[in-house]
Amino acid sequence: MLCNFGRTKLLLFFIFCFSLSSAFADSPRTPIEKFGNLNVSGNYIIGENGDTVQLAGMSLFWSQWIGKYYNKHCIEWLASDWKCSVVRAAMAVNHHGYASRPEKELKKIERVIDACIEQGIYVIVDFHEHAAENFLEEAKTFFSHIARKYGSYPNIIYEIYNEPLKVSWKDTIKPYCEAVIAVIREHDPDNIIICGTSNWSQNVDEASLDPIDGKNIAYTLHFYAGTHKEWLIEKAEVAIENGLCLFVTEYGTTDANGDGPVYADETRMWWDWMDKHHISHCNWSVADKEESSAALVKGAPIRGKWKEHHIKPSGKMVKEELLRKHREMIGE
Repeated sequence: MLCNFGRTKLLLFFIFCFSLSSAFADSPRTPIEKFGNLNVSGNYIIGENGDTVQLAGMSLFWSQWIGKYYNKHCIEWLASDWKCSVVRAAMAVNHHGYASRPEKELKKIERVIDACIEQGIYVIVDFHEHAAENFLEEAKTFFSHIARKYGSYPNIIYEIYNEPLKVSWKDTIKPYCEAVIAVIREHDPDNIIICGTSNWSQNVDEASLDPIDGKNIAYTLHFYAGTHKEWLIEKAEVAIENGLCLFVTEYGTTDANGDGPVYADETRMWWDWMDKHHISHCNWSVADKEESSAALVKGAPIRGKWKEHHIKPSGKMVKEELLRKHREMIGE
């Protein structure tokens, strides 16, 4: 029979366990549980409770060339082991992509979207094309379908033009974006839409002088640490000063051609700058291509579960950063 002291200790133990389990149950376990629907407010992305959001994750490679990682198990691994809060599905349009094989490429994108929803992370649905204005009807058809099917989910982020080339913002990119945005907003009035900017999504300063009218609009900034230095940060600072919300939907630790050495110091400079401005980012890329920007070695398993020897130097560096960002976001 327990004495009073023993009963008191036992009672305190049960109270402690109950408090611990309640705290764990109440704490958000996924980015979606923590932030819910995202909105653009000035320069920032905010969650439905008003928290400033900085997502961090990985971009898949061109869907038609390395589509083998567009599967449920790979996304589960990126969410659970790499702690991605966002994954970018880079749907190729040209070069045997969606324009010529719409059903095949759409299935890949939907597999990724479904897996991201299941894992409670965000997904960027990327129209991965350098001349999207030549595929306006395909873009409208594609995004209309995605918005109808998935627009009610808070996970969805639309990237409607990956990397425009050296074309006019005013005469080419902006009219294209406005046409696609109108189609999306017919079915999804709220989720964030990201617009590409000229010169491989670098001229965000130009777009900031003539922004698109509408809510929850962000703008793509792309960089590769070996090629794009302080001069691109200066352009981005101008865009921020002019009120744009930027999202780095693609960056590399290497030269802009995807190869060369891993520029660790320069990449950390960019990470520090993005942290300063709470800018979300995705690394290029989940691929086993024989170039240094690819996170994986040739033949790395398509279902995730990658060991150390499956991951290249860039992938190891980026994974460490993703784990750090997750600890900041979720508190684990």
